[in-house]
Amino acid sequence: MTEIEQAPRQGYSRRALLGAFGAGAVVVAGAGAAGAAIISREEPASPDSLSYPFYGPVQQGISTPMQDTLHFAALDVTTQSREALIAMLKSWTLAAAAMTQGRPVGRFGAEGNYDAPPEDTGEAIGLPPSGLTITFGFGPTLFRTTDGRDRFGLASQQPTILHQLPHFPRDMIDPAISNGDLCIQACANNPQVAVHAVRNLVRLAFGTAAVRWSQNGFGKSSSTSHDTATPRNLMGFKDGTNNIRHDDTRELDEQVWVQTQDSPKWMDDGTYMAVRKIRMTIETWDRTSLREQELVFGRSKLEGAPLSGGNEFTDPDFTSLGRENAPLIPIDSHVAIAHPDNNDGHRVLRRGYNYTDSSDALGRLDAGLFYIAFARNLDTQFIPMQMRLSQNDRMNEYVRYIGDAAFAVPPGVPNANSYIGEPLFVATA
Repeated sequence: MTEIEQAPRQGYSRRALLGAFGAGAVVVAGAGAAGAAIISREEPASPDSLSYPFYGPVQQGISTPMQDTLHFAALDVTTQSREALIAMLKSWTLAAAAMTQGRPVGRFGAEGNYDAPPEDTGEAIGLPPSGLTITFGFGPTLFRTTDGRDRFGLASQQPTILHQLPHFPRDMIDPAISNGDLCIQACANNPQVAVHAVRNLVRLAFGTAAVRWSQNGFGKSSSTSHDTATPRNLMGFKDGTNNIRHDDTRELDEQVWVQTQDSPKWMDDGTYMAVRKIRMTIETWDRTSLREQELVFGRSKLEGAPLSGGNEFTDPDFTSLGRENAPLIPIDSHVAIAHPDNNDGHRVLRRGYNYTDSSDALGRLDAGLFYIAFARNLDTQFIPMQMRLSQNDRMNEYVRYIGDAAFAVPPGVPNANSYIGEPLFVATA
């Protein structure tokens, strides 16, 4: 691969950028990378014109205000060469930095070789950046395979909290759409831009890694910003009302970003990702009474308010009683089980998307929620909550958990002289 054109970048501290890049600031599409003007999301801007800088202390696509569409891919590394793996990560870094700014991968047209395949597949040529973010993750099997092999000398630096998710009650996990050595999450306001990003990264991985499974998502099912209405899932309910927002710096530090006192050190400013593919039994749900639907969620369907009263953002009152002294919000409702008050104050940052994979052989809609959660520690934040949901959630009658995965999401790339995951490979050199 030829070198991808990059403008010089400067390194910044995470604290300096959390209020800007990490908290949702954007650059005007087409501005020079080194000197781009920073604008607030409150200023008028087309969603297609937004661009987020790839370089920085944390990866974009986590606390970044959610875009409209998702293309996610999990990959298995097919080489046994550590050097080849590092070379691929370097090429991924340069390609991601170019694509997030609306530029093609490598040389194209007159700059390229007319008698060779073009370096960029071309379907995003002429399209603006569309708020594209590309986020990379490392699965537990990158460090140590399921049979215990340390292929790349990384096992000594595997975080103790990075492991495959446990089998939860009611799981119907399909191994073909679960796990992976690596993951790519591309989010954009134009689906073609997101697909283009993953397509070209997968192309660069040829001979080093191959797609294990992938998923498209549309219609974000949660929000990470205060200035957008809470979106709805395919059950018709507002989803992610109590989510962590991109400017909740304290919550992000406490619940999402790995801190300097955590280990291993190479994960400082990174986070951990849990993925769950949740199929909804849409036809059964659509024949359920509105009363039952609201009892399942513990919220009103129209406004999203807790059944204990108020508006969407009123804190639920789990002690409020109704007829026959029954709780107004059922103890087995989704909001009751998932709420931080009932999870020792633990929260996760939700970044889920609705999905529709056509219909199955029986004519039923194959659709649901592609749930992505980011947390500082999946063992204490995500897994206990998911265990309670799997055991007791009233919603379980209407959903099937069919795929899952866990990944370590390393810190961001400080500048064009570095690459994604470099601190890990330096620590194991």
